[in-house]
This record gives sequence, C-alpha cells and structure tokens, in this order.
Amino acid sequence: MTEIGKINILDVVRETENGLYLNGENLGEILMPQKFVTPEVRESQKAEVFVYTDSEDRLVATTETPLAMVGDFVFLKVIAVSRYGAFLDWGLPKDLLVPFSEQVHEMEEGKRYVVGIYLDEQSNRIAASARLDDFLYDESEGEFETGEAVEMFIANKTELGYKVIINNTHWGLLHYHEVVRPLKRGEKLAGFIKHIREDGKIDLALHLKGRDKTDEAVDIIMKVLRREGGFLAVTDKSPAARIDELFGLSKSMYKKAVGSLFKRKMITIADDGIHLVEDSADQAS
Repeated sequence: MTEIGKINILDVVRETENGLYLNGENLGEILMPQKFVTPEVRESQKAEVFVYTDSEDRLVATTETPLAMVGDFVFLKVIAVSRYGAFLDWGLPKDLLVPFSEQVHEMEEGKRYVVGIYLDEQSNRIAASARLDDFLYDESEGEFETGEAVEMFIANKTELGYKVIINNTHWGLLHYHEVVRPLKRGEKLAGFIKHIREDGKIDLALHLKGRDKTDEAVDIIMKVLRREGGFLAVTDKSPAARIDELFGLSKSMYKKAVGSLFKRKMITIADDGIHLVEDSADQAS
C-alpha cells in the first residue's frame, strides 16, 4: 500500500513530457516530475520516492527527502506566518503548515518548535502540530520492559529532567543526574528504559548499569528449575522460609524474578508451581 508522507518504492507506469507516472496502487497514478527522473529510474522502471501533495493539492512523488515524515517528531524553524498558520522549513519546496488550531502558543517567525507530523486524512495534506500530547501516551501499558533499548527525542525541560519522546509513541523522563552534558531540544539519542513506575510513567537512562539483583535472582531460579527437571512446587503463597531454603532469596525478590521470567516467556505459572518452558534453557537472562 502506498502511503502519503512516507518513502515508497513505486513502479513506473508511463512517461510524459511532465515526467513519469508511477503506480500509486490505492492512490492511483502519481506524477514524478521530470527534474527527478534519472537514467537509473528509467532502466529499472522503479522509483524510491516521498509522496505528498503539492500547492494545488495534487499527489506528487519526489526523490528529495524531508527532515521528517508522517508519524515523526522534529524541531523545525518557522519561516513565515500567514492567516492560515505558521509555515515550517522541513526540507521540501512546499513548506509545512502548522494551523493555528494546532499551536499551543502563537508561533513566531524565526523561532524553532518541536512538532509532530501528521496526515489530514480528509484532505490528504501533510501538516504539523505542536499539541504533542494528542499524539503520545503518558503511561506504558506493557509496551516496554525495564532495560529495553529505545530511541529518544529531547522535547523539553522540566524541574526534574528532560521530557523525552520515546520511539515516537510515549512520553518519558530522563533525569538530570543521568546525563553528563546539557542536552538540546530536538536532539536524538539512544537510551534505555530504566524504570516503569506503578502509575505507568517511564524513567529513562542513557546507559544501563551493571546487572541488578533481579537479574541475579533470575539466574538462580533458572539453575534450580533445570536441576529439578523443569518444575518446582513453589507459588507466591509458599512460605518465605521455603523460598529461602530453595533459592536463598527473599520472597519479594523471588516474586520479582518470577515475574520477569514469566514476561520473557521462559516459565509458565500454574496452581501447583512454576514450569520451565521448552527451549528456554538456551535463553539469556
């Protein structure tokens, strides 16, 4: 399926003096202007293009790549303000509009803002919005795990740290003590999920620290499980003394480790105890 606001690889249908017409599948034929046509495209009869609408709302294909695409967040400069809204430079001849309805505060020419890029499905126009909360989740509901590698986009600063967009889907917080240098709005970094709080809010880190106690407890439980043939008659109702006897762990640490193993699908939990999942013996903890 061809997507507006994304890079697509499309087949050439025919050539005219205006350029090549490409098979836009669900979108019909799309013009690739003559200035973008190369001998390689003619030979292969395929074109890798970005699809968007021109100033007359016609679908066009270009080999130019914008600074961001639909679904992305980006830090862009306002180059003009009109009665329609603010226009941002996003690397294409047609500037990107932020309608007044999508501005938190009235945008000013020459200033830069963090915006999300979206597709108005009624008009097929690509636009931008500074109302970031409309596009992002505040809490994780099982989408992330502690220690998971993620992409981070620095959106703002708070009293506690940097407000970060995670994987273009969620808000997170990178505390100031986690960084060794000041970070800038619009900066992109690789990082990790440090902690998911009880309310689902996400704390981030630039680097993972050494293995924590839960990881060590996971290793201990797995060793005992393998030694006992893949089954242990231990549940969360078992006495703390029994858990300490088997694993040398506190009951709370045992529960955390079992929860981690269950999330990784390395064990199943039944009324009679915990069972090792087949082939999990080779999985890393």
